[in-house]
Amino acid sequence: MISATALELPVSTLLSAYLRTRRNSLRLAAPLVAEDTTVQSMADASPTKWHLAHTTWFFEEFILQQQPGYRFVDPRWRFLFNSYYQSVGPMHARLHRGLLSRPTLDEVLAYRAAIDAAMNDLLQTPMAPALLAQVELGLQHEQQHQELILTDIKHLFWCNPLRPAYRTDLLQRAPAAPAQRFVDGHAGIVEIGADADRGFVFDCETPRHRALLQPHALARRPVNNAEYRRFIIDGGYRQPQLWLSEGWATVQAQGWNGPLYWDAAAETEFTLGGVRQIDPVAPVCHISFYEADAYARWAGARLPTEAEWEHSAAGLDPAAGHYADSDALHPQGAPESAVDLLQLYGDVWEWTATPYVNYPGFRPLPGALGEYNGKFMCGQWVLRGGSCVTPAGHVRASYRNFFYPRDRWQFSGLRLAQDR
Repeated sequence: MISATALELPVSTLLSAYLRTRRNSLRLAAPLVAEDTTVQSMADASPTKWHLAHTTWFFEEFILQQQPGYRFVDPRWRFLFNSYYQSVGPMHARLHRGLLSRPTLDEVLAYRAAIDAAMNDLLQTPMAPALLAQVELGLQHEQQHQELILTDIKHLFWCNPLRPAYRTDLLQRAPAAPAQRFVDGHAGIVEIGADADRGFVFDCETPRHRALLQPHALARRPVNNAEYRRFIIDGGYRQPQLWLSEGWATVQAQGWNGPLYWDAAAETEFTLGGVRQIDPVAPVCHISFYEADAYARWAGARLPTEAEWEHSAAGLDPAAGHYADSDALHPQGAPESAVDLLQLYGDVWEWTATPYVNYPGFRPLPGALGEYNGKFMCGQWVLRGGSCVTPAGHVRASYRNFFYPRDRWQFSGLRLAQDR
């Protein structure tokens, strides 16, 4: 969605945002060779080449084809690069995206260039508000895929016995270790969710509505690696009483004994910069909802609800978070600060205790774009705050991410909560 105010922005501003976003996707792909961009490491991940093509397909399918006389660059690609829009037509199976050796990377890059040229022309002409809103949605959609490019290539490189680094020049901040404590949250009736007329938001963030918060407190910062290591040493992965039934079954079936990308000794981890010593004060990441919930139970606490999280984050500046533009591409320890709550934005997505369902009065977008979020409101859990590979400027207090409780290839961590 996009606000009336945003629609009044000069066309040059939207065009600049379009070009900047599209260039950033190519920048993220630049460290890769053609072979890297084609391979798919698991069903949940997609090849970089497919991400580059699918985000381009989005602009062609939902915007350019509405223009009189428009002809598709290659009509066959409508099938190859559709993700899950059943209203649009059939699609290539997600599991088999890694089999698409053709079109080649060069052809996909040429496809991007052709669509960018057409969009450049279109964005210099008067456009209806509904079409402008779809352009903004396309840009936000591409930013989501920029994060996926990084998480997916990390999993792919981890699967390679050579453990190649995506980049060898990534930055590392000097570690800090702010003391952990709990900060009392507000109790009572509050409003959460987004107003659709106050700038871009996804439909699942709306409508704004009331929620009742019980007396509670949130941990000052996310759980760090040293704290999570103590959970492992204490036998956290061997104590079924700490786990939800499905979580314990998953631990047994998958042989989990620590976060994804940690070695068996809990000394090193695989990062986008290659194998590194685990930073004890950095937020733990690449854990599932099941692991986050088990750790919270072991710690005598619980996970926050998304309403508790959002109300606490609403007064803080999202721009202060640590995102992909920092060129670290890995969670960093928090600097000491007078602020009560640290790292609510950036570093790691924080699992909440809330299932991903619709808000009261939710209405999906009209037409095929109504499939963007609403149809996934089943069996998934909400995460909040963004991560170290989220594009800067992409998240806000009301932003709702969602994954299945078993998923851990995203930069997902946890913050504890307590009842008061």
